[in-house]
Amino acid sequence: PEQAGSLLITRLWQALPTGVVPTRLVLTAPIEGYRGYRQWLQQVSSQIPVEEVALVDEPTAAAIGAGLPAGSRVLVVDLGGGTIDLSLVALQGGEGRAAPIAQLLRFGGRELDGGRQALRCAEVIGKAGAALGGRDIDRWIAASLAPDLGEDPGLLEISERLKCGLSEAEEMTGIWSSAEADSRALRLDRTQLDRLLRERGLLQLLDGLLERVLAAARAKGLDRDQIDAVLPVGGTSRLPTIRDWLADRCGSIPLRDQRPVEAVALGALALTPGVRLKDVLARGVSLRCWDRRGGEHRWHPLFLAGQSWPTDQPLEMVLSCSRDGQSRLELVLGEPVEEERSEVVFIDGLPQVRRRPAGEARIEPWSVQPAPLTLDPPGSCGTDRLRLRFSIDAEGQLLLESEDLIVGTLTAPRVLGPVR
Repeated sequence: PEQAGSLLITRLWQALPTGVVPTRLVLTAPIEGYRGYRQWLQQVSSQIPVEEVALVDEPTAAAIGAGLPAGSRVLVVDLGGGTIDLSLVALQGGEGRAAPIAQLLRFGGRELDGGRQALRCAEVIGKAGAALGGRDIDRWIAASLAPDLGEDPGLLEISERLKCGLSEAEEMTGIWSSAEADSRALRLDRTQLDRLLRERGLLQLLDGLLERVLAAARAKGLDRDQIDAVLPVGGTSRLPTIRDWLADRCGSIPLRDQRPVEAVALGALALTPGVRLKDVLARGVSLRCWDRRGGEHRWHPLFLAGQSWPTDQPLEMVLSCSRDGQSRLELVLGEPVEEERSEVVFIDGLPQVRRRPAGEARIEPWSVQPAPLTLDPPGSCGTDRLRLRFSIDAEGQLLLESEDLIVGTLTAPRVLGPVR
């Protein structure tokens, strides 16, 4: 265990960006292995060069990260890379009791024995699992698309990429290549993947695990309709087949599936005192505005990729009409799309990466645009008419508050759509 701990710590620190020196480390553990994991951590924590070390169980972290309140009964469906775990847990807190926080193992450089701290934040009502996960699905895909290649590492990597892509797209294509064989184009769509998962018995397995959990709940006097939420965790839970299964089996139980991959990490940070969590935008958002000087519409950036959210202060801008008698002002929003700076070309049958010169980012308009703003009375060309205040809330939604500079009316903030 000590050698494993040293290796884990070494790899963790090697993965940190250059110049980043952490002062707090928040770790999560499966609830059933929490006590043993905590004891092991106390043995190896002297090797961890941070002032504060905290620990929290994963179901609690995931539930809090998904925005569920203390005291909730939550069915956690954790579909990881190598295992499937279904847990029905009751979060501590609620009804006048203190909400859970992460258990501190070290604070201010001082080791804590944790004698007066609760060992865990959630109670397991029912649990079932199986040694099958996302990596096994990758193997199924590989065997289906190229059965003659066997356990080829490159093929497994492409299979994983195709699988993950189908969480967003209807169809994915990848190129498998090898120095010893011709390249192949591999295609996978949602229908193929759904049929493959059903043929391999994944849904039957999930049905059996769910029934075992619900049977344990019934033995403790808890019915299905007393479950407050279903919480999918892990990248595999984003697959359309799994989402359909969850919706079908869980019925009217609310599904909290906004951020299944990050839920555990978000909750672990939220449970740690003194930590305020902010995310960053991957792409940003721009607004199409009328350029009075140029006499044409141009894209104006509102929030750029890399900016944090939720925002502390709104972004304020003043807009004028582009013509006389204008009775409404359209809000056309778009997302900057970074063009590929490299392309794959084949030289002597092998894929090679070739760089391309960078250009200005293309703006892709949102597929669903917000309703236009009404101007009453109509506006005049070149006259400042609306003061707009844009912000991003904790749910990643773009909000707008508008003020009519002629009439003096102020509208309440409204949701324009999600940003990323």
